[in-house]
Amino acid sequence: MKFIPMLELMKKAVVGGYAVPSFCVWNAETMLTVLNIAEKLDSPVILMNGFSEFSLLNPRVMANIAHALPGKDTIPAALHLDHGKSLEQVKSCLDAGYTSVMLDFSNKHFSENIEALRKVVEIARPLGVTVEGEIGSVGKIHDSTIEGEQVSTLTDPEDAFAFVNATGVDALAISIGNAHGNYISLPRLRFDLLEAINSKVHIPLVLHGGSGTPDKDIKKAISLGIAKINIASELIRAVRESLKQQWNMCKNPWVSTALVEAMQDMGKVVEKWILRVGAAGQA
Repeated sequence: MKFIPMLELMKKAVVGGYAVPSFCVWNAETMLTVLNIAEKLDSPVILMNGFSEFSLLNPRVMANIAHALPGKDTIPAALHLDHGKSLEQVKSCLDAGYTSVMLDFSNKHFSENIEALRKVVEIARPLGVTVEGEIGSVGKIHDSTIEGEQVSTLTDPEDAFAFVNATGVDALAISIGNAHGNYISLPRLRFDLLEAINSKVHIPLVLHGGSGTPDKDIKKAISLGIAKINIASELIRAVRESLKQQWNMCKNPWVSTALVEAMQDMGKVVEKWILRVGAAGQA
C-alpha cells in the first residue's frame, strides 16, 4: 500500500466541498477493513493512530504493516500520527514512513506550542510530510476517553491566525464545542466561531471528536471549512460491542473468528462516515 501526504487529500476536499474521513486503526485487521470499504466506495481515506495505539504496536511496526497491505493502490490514502505527544514521537513516525504528523501541544503555553510546531514543520516539510497543529484544546467527554484534555478551551480566531503564520502548519485542528469520546448529549458546535476561524486561516481545518455528531452539523461544518473529520470512538464501540455480544452468547470463542464479525460491524461504521462526509466517489 502506497500512502500520500494528507494535504493532497485535504486540498481536493476543500475544492470539492466534502471532508476526508480519518479513522483510528490499531492493527492489520482494522487497517484492511477501512481500506476495503474505501475501495468499495471509491473514497479517499486517512489511517490514523497515536500514543494509545503505540502501546500495542510501535510506529515502525504499525507503518510496516500499513505499507505491506496488499493492493488498494487505487485508493488515495494517508498514514497519520494523531495527537503526537513529543518531538521524539514525531521523528519516530517520520522515520517509519508516516505521510502526516500531528504534534498536539494545545495544552501548553501558546509560545511553546508555536516553537514546537515550527520545529516539526522544519523537519517534515523537506520530506513532503503534512503537519497538523491544534489551537484551542479539544477536551474529552468522560475520563474513560483516552484523548483530550479534562476541559475544552475554544479556539480564538486571532490566535489561530497568529499560530498558522508563525509555524507554517498545513492543517489546523480547532475547538468549537467538539470533544473526544461518545457524546452523552448532542454537542453544541459554535459555527459562528468556525466561520470566523475559516475567514482568518486559509488552510484546511480539522474536526476532532467526530463520533456521534449529528449529520446536519457535519454538513454545516464542512461548508465552513472543515476538510478532515476524525472518527475513533464509534469504531472502538462497534468492535467492543460486537465482541461482547458474541462472547455473551457463547459464540465464536476463538478470537480470530470473533474478529471477523467484529470487523464487519466496524466496516458498517466506516461506510456510514464515508457517505456522511461526502467522500464516496471522490478517489
